Amino acid sequence: MSDERKTLEQRHQMSDIERLRHSAAHVLATGILRIWPEAQFAAGPPVETGFYYDVDLPHRISPEDFEKIEAEMKKEIKANHPFERIPLSRDEALKMAESGALGALGPRPEPSKFKLDIIRGIPEGEEISIYRNGDFTDLCAGPHVMRTGNIGAFKLTHVASAYYKGDEKNPQLQRIYGTAFKNKTEMDAWFTMLEEAKKRDHRKLGKEMELFTFDDDVGPGLPLWLPNGTVLIEELEKLAKETEFAAGYDRVRTPHLARENLYITSGHLPYYADSMFPPMQLENEASRQFSAIWPGVAGAAGISPEEAEKLKNRQQQSDRYYLKAMNCPHHHKLFAAVPRSYRDLPLRLAEYGTCYRYEQSGELFGLMRVRSMQMNDAHIYCTEDQFEAEFNAVNQMYLKYFKIFGIEKYLMRFSTHDPERLGQKFVDEPALWKKTEDMVRGVLERSGINFIEVPNEAAFYGPKIDVQVWSAIGREFTIATNQVDFAVPRRFGLVYKTRENTEATPLCIHRAPLGTHERFIGFLIEHYAGNFPLWLAPQQVRILPIGDEAPLLDYAHSIMAELRAAGIRAGIDAGSDKINGKVLRAEEQKVHTMLVLGRRDLDAGAVSVRVHGKGNLGARPRAEVIQELITAAQTRRA
Repeated sequence: MSDERKTLEQRHQMSDIERLRHSAAHVLATGILRIWPEAQFAAGPPVETGFYYDVDLPHRISPEDFEKIEAEMKKEIKANHPFERIPLSRDEALKMAESGALGALGPRPEPSKFKLDIIRGIPEGEEISIYRNGDFTDLCAGPHVMRTGNIGAFKLTHVASAYYKGDEKNPQLQRIYGTAFKNKTEMDAWFTMLEEAKKRDHRKLGKEMELFTFDDDVGPGLPLWLPNGTVLIEELEKLAKETEFAAGYDRVRTPHLARENLYITSGHLPYYADSMFPPMQLENEASRQFSAIWPGVAGAAGISPEEAEKLKNRQQQSDRYYLKAMNCPHHHKLFAAVPRSYRDLPLRLAEYGTCYRYEQSGELFGLMRVRSMQMNDAHIYCTEDQFEAEFNAVNQMYLKYFKIFGIEKYLMRFSTHDPERLGQKFVDEPALWKKTEDMVRGVLERSGINFIEVPNEAAFYGPKIDVQVWSAIGREFTIATNQVDFAVPRRFGLVYKTRENTEATPLCIHRAPLGTHERFIGFLIEHYAGNFPLWLAPQQVRILPIGDEAPLLDYAHSIMAELRAAGIRAGIDAGSDKINGKVLRAEEQKVHTMLVLGRRDLDAGAVSVRVHGKGNLGARPRAEVIQELITAAQTRRA
């Protein structure tokens, strides 16, 4: 979760359910204070699945405490107190915080230390307000529901630890999570979905199906792919390469690290430094000689020690390398490596590039948040006239993939910039921001794509689209991002010759429809509950002979050889256990198709077909079954 403050405009755009959950966070604080009046509160926002409040409290809250906290919350909801908004001057707010009255049921001996810090961080000129429900008063910009009684159904879910403002240098607080809905029916449906999600947890299934693993000696957030998981990777890469080849993409390869100067040019340094692994300082013979003689040379030249140290550091920086956190700067260098003409555009450079990002240890989560990732990346360099067709083609590629994977619900979040933060969070090019945002908005509207517009969340160099999808059980995932870049190509001096023989800078579309292997496979595991379609299943076919007679085993091996010759991942269970045991083992391992062979099948040139989750489909001619399996795999039939 980002700890960046929401703007007042973003707060006013809260949905009804977000307002309800924000109000539930205040009711949570009210309940905690009625039990532990000394509690100090920091932030209590709504989040994707509910709400939380960060609290500093000597008592360690546990799930055993939830019942009594919820009892106090129910009293506050039954009281149906209004949420009253009261604007304050900065001095008035500071005075209340110093008296301990913010995030409290009234003045206290100890000041409201976190509220004091938050007030001091509010920009000058921004309105400050408090909200009051019953005895509870909190520093808050809102918005809320009208009354506490409008909170239909709620439940506390779990407790975690979190650093204040997400900074490890700050105090560690208790984060109390809960969720809230308009009514109990909606809440019950949500918890039912959660129970199903636990069964589908990609970490659990990944271990059971031997897809991937993590190892402390390798390092946290660095997944190791086992053979079954590698099958998934290779099938996804095969799909991407076929699709991109048909769409006119050229494949490229780039190294896993680069000099610091590359990322300074791109603008990722220093702004993205916290998300990159620390640099590697490489010292060659020339650098060592320079370090040895430099103090004497600088002194003889009359250079001050301070200036000499700056010049030395500048020289050493040229030998500083970073692990690659993004592919785009490398692809920009590939564009620049060859003289380009308008006849070469659009140029589409694609790579399943490996990137490394230093995610905080507390944010790592299975395959969903990792430090090493393989990205279905591509960069499209085009003219403004070509932009609409190219951007629309990327969107159509998404829709094709959604159909293949049975993704029925999706949403594209179109993120735009904040004009007031140009030159800070966003490149200071107001005219280009308006132009590119209008272009993207127009493509989305004309193509009928399902999208919403979100202010202040664009990339620093241009508008972006985050692709949200929902799994088969209704769980939401962010799987990929599209970005429009009008700034960085100029920083790299990328140009092409126009029809008029003048130089122009191309637009660049960053796209990754299949996201990263790690995140997308994590989604697919949960989406399919590990029951992958035939083309994607790590174990597509297992042949199960009934007995160990030589003719029957020869028949089984001949079927396996025919399937494997056609590229089908087929194996034989030639164990000595009974057929029921073999079937049970294959079902538990989620083998897609089982071909059971008995003496009758051998004599008839047939196989008895069993499909995982569907049971026994009966005996059919061998050739017919093999051809059907080959066709289903090659056409990626769901």
